[in-house]
Amino acid sequence: MKYSKSFRAALLSGAVLAAGVLANTTTTRAADSAARPEPAPLAKAVSTVTRSTEWKLAQRIGLDFDTHHPQGFARAGDRLFLSSVEIIEPPVKHRQPVDGHDRTPGKGRGHLFVLDLKGNLIKDIVLGEGDMYHPGGIDVDEESLWIPLAEYRPHSRSIIYRVDLRTLEVSEEFRVADHIGGIVPDPASGRLSGVTWGSREFYTWSAEGKQLDHTANSSHFIDYQDCARAGRDAAVCTGITGYEAPDGTGFELGGIALLDTRTQTVRHEVPVQLWSAAGHVVTRNPVHLEADGSTLRMWAAPDDGEETAGTEILVYESKVG
Repeated sequence: MKYSKSFRAALLSGAVLAAGVLANTTTTRAADSAARPEPAPLAKAVSTVTRSTEWKLAQRIGLDFDTHHPQGFARAGDRLFLSSVEIIEPPVKHRQPVDGHDRTPGKGRGHLFVLDLKGNLIKDIVLGEGDMYHPGGIDVDEESLWIPLAEYRPHSRSIIYRVDLRTLEVSEEFRVADHIGGIVPDPASGRLSGVTWGSREFYTWSAEGKQLDHTANSSHFIDYQDCARAGRDAAVCTGITGYEAPDGTGFELGGIALLDTRTQTVRHEVPVQLWSAAGHVVTRNPVHLEADGSTLRMWAAPDDGEETAGTEILVYESKVG
């Protein structure tokens, strides 16, 4: 079939244009791929955990001091940090909300225990102000440990503290008109991410405490109790959901979630079925996860000081990748 010169020219022009679009698209995809950083070792390791992952108990460390009700775990070099709430007067539920609250504030003291890797107590840092005495999940960056201290009730108030890892000096950074149960710093972006009571909502702040975002948690699998940075725009959270059968028997479902802190969405989540001496799922409260080559290591302290064997640090390991 013969075509006119003008038609052949149009075909050639269209082919060149299509080739250019394809080349630009390929270049853009390559650039996007190059701009997207490789997941950090911890995020990569957690993303491979499944329901069939085998965890082996590598170490059991008993703590010989009053640990009260542990809340959060973090590690910085050869030191472990454990936050805990000492309950002096438990909050009591109201029949009807009072001043917007479903319970009394109770009374207590907040603690940040500094330990060596064998569980020996180095220092007990007491925190709290008035009705704000409940520390939550904690995390560290290169220089500081971040810890929220809240009233022991939802929709209340919190103080966000920063602790210098070298001097252990405590400074108040900002306050939030809500219960913040965990906080994660992201030094690369300068942002801080937080979870509320039951982790039903997410917050994002600047380092100075300016609120940048506040969204609902789209996942209802577990309530996050402790969270930690897992690379840029990523956090790993652990927690629990309690169930009660018609006969009154209870069951604790534990789990691990990998979050995208930029979009506040879940990248990966998986249940955990490991149990403590007191019968608690190990992700009940304080958990620290770390990637060590092909090993994913979990430090957990699920039991309270007055329970069966007191508070023990349970160190589990699994092979990943």
